[in-house]
This record gives sequence, C-alpha cells and structure tokens, in this order.
Amino acid sequence: MSKQLLSRVLKIVGLFALSAAFVAPAANAAPAKSSAKRTVVKKPHLGKVAISKNAVSTRKSARFEASVKNVRSRRTSIIQALAPIIPAIPSFGQLAGLHGAIDPLDLKSSVALVIDQDTREVLFSKNESAVLPIASLTKLMTGVIISGARLPMDELITITQDDVDTEKHSRSRLSVGTTLSRGEMLHLALMSSENRAAHALGRTYPGGMATFVSLMNAKAKMLGMHDTMYAEPTGLSSRNQSSAQDLAALVGAAHGDPVLRELTTSPGYQVAVGSRTLQFNNTNRLVKNPDWNIGLQKTGYINEAGQCLVMQTKIAGRKLIMVFLDSAGKLSRLGDAERVRRWVETNPVTEQKMKLSDSSGKQISG
Repeated sequence: MSKQLLSRVLKIVGLFALSAAFVAPAANAAPAKSSAKRTVVKKPHLGKVAISKNAVSTRKSARFEASVKNVRSRRTSIIQALAPIIPAIPSFGQLAGLHGAIDPLDLKSSVALVIDQDTREVLFSKNESAVLPIASLTKLMTGVIISGARLPMDELITITQDDVDTEKHSRSRLSVGTTLSRGEMLHLALMSSENRAAHALGRTYPGGMATFVSLMNAKAKMLGMHDTMYAEPTGLSSRNQSSAQDLAALVGAAHGDPVLRELTTSPGYQVAVGSRTLQFNNTNRLVKNPDWNIGLQKTGYINEAGQCLVMQTKIAGRKLIMVFLDSAGKLSRLGDAERVRRWVETNPVTEQKMKLSDSSGKQISG
C-alpha cells in the first residue's frame, strides 16, 4: 500500500473514530429539556413535584438507540468510502500464480474442467488438480447429506444466534428466530446460497454439527474425492477445499438425486416469514436462460475462492459436467460457461479435447 493510499485510509478511519467519540457519549448524557408533557407525582408532605422515573428511562433509552443507529450509519459510510481504495484480498489461486496459465478459450477462471458425463472423457481442462477453497459449492455436499438422510422435510427449524456468520459477517434475510421447514431451508441453501439456512441444516442434524461435517467428509471419500476437505456446511470458511476433478465427481453424484436437481435449478422461491413473504432468487442467472438446459448447478464466492460455478448441462446432444473455480469478476464464471458452450457447439466432437499449457509453455493437462 502506497504512502498516499495509507494516508487516505487513516484519514477516513480517523474521521470515523472522531464522529463515534462525539456520538456515543450522548447516550449517557443528561437528558435535554423537552417541551413534551411530563408525568408528575404530587407529594403533599414535601410540597414538590417529582418527574416519573419511567418517563426519564424511556427518553434515555430512545436517545441511546438513536445514538447507536447514528454510529452504525457512519460505520457503513466509512466502509463504503474505503471499498474503492483498499486493495482486494487476493484469492488462493492468484497467490499460487494459477492465473498465469494459458488457455485457448481465454477463460477468466484459473481452474476449469469440462467432461462428458456418460463417457467420462475430458473435453477441456485447466489446472484441474489444483486444490482451492470452494466457497458455497460446499452447499452441494450439504444438500447431498440432508437429502440422503431422508429426514422429515416438514420438520420446523429455527434460526438461532449460532447460525449467524461471525467469520465473514455476511448478511442474511433470515433473522434470528425465523422458523422454516427443513425442506424450505434446503431450498434456500441450494438455490439462493443462504448461509444461515445451510448452517441450521447442519446444526440440527441428528448428532449435531460435528457429526454432520464428519458425514460430509466421509461421503467425499466414498465418492473418490481424495483432494477434498470440509470444515463446515456453508462454504464461508476457506478451509473447505477441493479440486475440479473432485467437484466433477460430486456433481455427477448429486445429479442422480431428483430433489437436488429440482432445488438447485429452481429460478425463485417464496417463503413466509412472520407477516411477510420473502422472495428469493437463484444465484445463477443461466437457469432462466432458454439457451441453456441445466440439470444441476451451484455457485460460490468468498475472497479466498474467487467466483466459482459447477453445472450439469446438455449441449449439442451431450451431457456435460462443467467446473469453474477462482474466476475473476462477478459475471466472469457465467461468461466462461458461455465460452465453453459456444466452443462445444461449433467444434466437431473429435476436435473438442484440448491440452493446455502454463505460461512457460509446459503442458499441464490433457
């Protein structure tokens, strides 16, 4: 970070600290005079009037809440001001130099794998053995475990404080106390990548979270996913890691479950939360695109993983499994999928297998 950039950051942070110092003490300050009507209690034996303690307490509480809201608003403004000038956290793939790999389709993903689902033939590969964080692609295994357990999908699950993300501090529309069925939680976790829903599914699994994560890792081994490790069910932790080869095996297995096919490709879903009805949408816009025939999909993103996407789809009469990891740019993973689709459609089957090289010209895959 340059001295000029550091100076700007420190200046903004200093302004925030100064504003908070002035705002926060207001909560403890003596109440200001008010023109509002006061509650008084006459005490004849003293000949004086006294202000009701309840009225004073109410005013103090209101002032405190207002001051806290003011501090939070200023904090949000500071974060928004810092965002354009603080360098983005590099992904594991960037740190490993994987973006230097050359590929003829000019993909933005540093890792890519396209295989024929029926023949297992590799059509396209790029750093397919690299082990990287997989973000919310983790939730696909969460879905495999929940669906396979045959637990009651109408059983109610309540979001608790334990489900709140304390690692990435991600937002959620499912507030603490929200109660939905297990089926609804699974739908939101797979379709809109709802983190609290995914965590609640693992937390309420018979035996608890430790048992659930153990089952995730056991299932990975059973599927031959030897480069895969799960630490929790949401993907918020960068310790959830896998390779494109392993994820292709997971997609193939998950595609065999009709529940997972339906929920991951659902365009949108509404749930009743209290007196409100919330609309959730799929994180993958391609499910609404008529040019695509998608049988199963999942997206993912955290800084350490970059933009990720896995799909089962049918192109030019072939059932394909696509894996894209560590893509740079919000829409780049979808752009990479479009590039591969056009390539498959415009090239004869016999010419579709590609061998890629890294930046030095050394062959890295085939």
